[in-house]
Amino acid sequence: MRLPLLALFPAAFALLAPAPERAFAHAIISGSSPAAGATVKGPAVTLTLRYNSRIDQERSRLTLIGPDGKPRPLTLQPADAPDTLSAKASGLRPGAYKLHWQVLAIDGHITRGDIPFHVTAP
Repeated sequence: MRLPLLALFPAAFALLAPAPERAFAHAIISGSSPAAGATVKGPAVTLTLRYNSRIDQERSRLTLIGPDGKPRPLTLQPADAPDTLSAKASGLRPGAYKLHWQVLAIDGHITRGDIPFHVTAP
């Protein structure tokens, strides 16, 4: 027995409908300072990341990777907002840096990424 093609649409829709919800389950960067690819003056830089959702700040991490390739864990500052991470980095020499972030969204999903930027002399 063959089902008409139109009878399959409700089943296909039911399978695909939850997909957009899953896409929004992860914390995604909605803004950063410095921005990706930016050039900032050193030697002290304030790093701020804003996400599209609330994050668990106590279980989130920022690590700065400098021109020498060595990771440097950063101490998070007290949060101004539930969707923001902030830290200060000092003693930065001119060169290419990468801010590696890892956050835990309040729904339990971990996301991570990198923001590359350059530091110049003051």
